Formats: sequence, structure tokens, C-alpha cells
Amino acid sequence: MTETTRTPSAASIARLRWTVRAYRHPCAALLAVQLFGLLAYPFFEGTYAGPVLLGALGIVVLLAAMGMVHRTAGSVWISASLAIPGVVLNAWQATSGSTTLLAWSAAFEAAFYFYATGSLILYMLADRRASSDELFAAGATFTLLAWGFTFLFVLCQALQPGCFAAAVNSDAPRTWTELAYLSFALLSSTGIGDVIPLTPQARALASLEMFVGVMYLTLVVSRLIGLTLLRRDD
Repeated sequence: MTETTRTPSAASIARLRWTVRAYRHPCAALLAVQLFGLLAYPFFEGTYAGPVLLGALGIVVLLAAMGMVHRTAGSVWISASLAIPGVVLNAWQATSGSTTLLAWSAAFEAAFYFYATGSLILYMLADRRASSDELFAAGATFTLLAWGFTFLFVLCQALQPGCFAAAVNSDAPRTWTELAYLSFALLSSTGIGDVIPLTPQARALASLEMFVGVMYLTLVVSRLIGLTLLRRDD
């Protein structure tokens, strides 16, 4: 009897290649999930099922970030202890509308994103070689920082209603998308936009984010660029 060997199809080979690439570049997957969530949030906020869908997207982003923390020097147990309460409180707040639950869920999620940010920075500074995944990590870390400060703004607004104003509908609380826009504008030092912090506490958080954004670009990103140029010269 002759044994017949099966040749893998082109589709299976393509899936295998994508699996290998995702395993070798987990930061690229994390960055893609973060950017997808950023673009999808505005479409879900104004709908009836918006809070539930936003919570589901938040869970996906948190799980992706937890997987990235597992690949770095961060502790999975610490990240899980911060992520799980944030997810539960976020889902509870979406159904109850409690301001207290909103403040607690924002605090836990902000703490988790900052912990994941620290783990990614340690991952990028662990050696003197800039790999392609570390370059993706630079972008993923930037988005994690922006999301962390966004939840700090949500926490500040829950504790101090009216601490942020905008040109349109200035009396209403600022949405997550508006606060994320403010966070990205401050972190990238491209301006403040039409969302303005009014109280001293909100302005202190805005000033802190501007400082963190400048230090991140100066110390972390510039180091990766220097290591990349050094590797090309070698």
C-alpha cells in the first residue's frame, strides 16, 4: 500500500504565516485593537446599546493588553486584579448609570492601562537592540498612555461635574470620545482642541499628560530610533 501525503493548501499556509507573525509581533496586534476601538467608539456612543457595546470593546482591548503584559516583565496577576474589577464595574455602571460606579471603574481601568504602559516601557528598554516588535510597542504604548489619561479625565469628571467644557453643548458631561480626543491632543503636544479643562484639578491632569507625552517622545521613542539607526550602520 502506498501512503498518500496531503499537501497543505494555500489558505492554511496563509493562516499559519499570519499566526506566526501575530506571535512574533504581539505589540502590532495590541496596537491594531487599540486603534480599532478608537475608531469604533464614536459609532457606538450615541446608540441605545452604546454602553454595552463600549463595554464589550473595552473587554477586547483589556484582554489584548493583558496578553501583551504576559509577554513582558509585567505580572499577569497584577494586571488581572486591575482589569477584572474595571470590566465588572464598567458593565454594572452601564446598566445602573451610577456616578460612583463610573468613578471606580475609571480608576481601575486607568490603573491597568498605566501598569500595562510601564510593562511595555520596560520591555522596550530591556536590551540595546530595537526589534520590529519594539517599534510597534512604541505606538501601542502611546495609545495605552492616551487611554489611561482618558479614564483619568472620566474619573475627574465623575468627581467634579462640569470640570471640562467644550464649544458644543458645554453644559453636558463630556463623552468618552471627547475626552479621548483631548488626551491624544495633549499627549502628542499638538494642542488642546475644543475641550477645555476648567477646574484646577482637571488642569493639573492636563499639564501632567503634556509632561508625560514630551518625556515619552524624548526618552523612549528617541532611544528606539537611535538603536534602529545604529543597527543599520552595523
